[in-house]
Amino acid sequence: MPKILIVEDDKDIALGLEEDLSSHGYQIETVGDGERALFLGKDSQWDLIILDLMLPKKDGFEVCRELRSEGIKTPIIMLTAKTHEAEKILGLELGADDYITKPFSPRELRARIQALLRRITDDSLGIFQFGECEVDFDRGEVRISGQPVNLSALEFRLLETFVRRRGRLLSRDQLIDAAWGPAVIVTERVVDTHILNLRKKIEPMPEKPQYILSVRGRGYRFEG
Repeated sequence: MPKILIVEDDKDIALGLEEDLSSHGYQIETVGDGERALFLGKDSQWDLIILDLMLPKKDGFEVCRELRSEGIKTPIIMLTAKTHEAEKILGLELGADDYITKPFSPRELRARIQALLRRITDDSLGIFQFGECEVDFDRGEVRISGQPVNLSALEFRLLETFVRRRGRLLSRDQLIDAAWGPAVIVTERVVDTHILNLRKKIEPMPEKPQYILSVRGRGYRFEG
């Protein structure tokens, strides 16, 4: 279930968006000012942020600029009543991925969300390298210092999930949905066991991991 942060100070609009998107399978949290949006946005747990431009405390431009300057890569759709082309261009230049102008139909917004999430998911990772480890996603191979590493299909899916969402906190539920599938029932202990096995294969010192990091009580984060 993709997680979306809605940043909108108009309570009626925020409630309407929350109800519509929740009914279509998205997990939603709403916030009404720029400072709170910046604080939550840095958590990096979101699959997408819908960011209103006109906000109290910090406007959407400033929130977008600060998130991008701190390396947050979460996709952002800017939401605004303004129609001037220069403002749209500025939003995109600051790092927004898309722009939609009020008034809009919920169906159009859902289509833009789906297209953006699909584009990110479908991007080929090609070859990704961290430390001495090289992952060839097109061939489904992992090598350390040029030597092949035998990962199970599940371990490879876990690694791919971490790499695609590197730098972002992932709960165990999110890892289960991505690696096992949303309809599969898996205990947290099983997730921890598979991550322990994956660490043994790709970490230089599995007992002191430097790539797959534990976030106590919350999940894991990949830094590579």
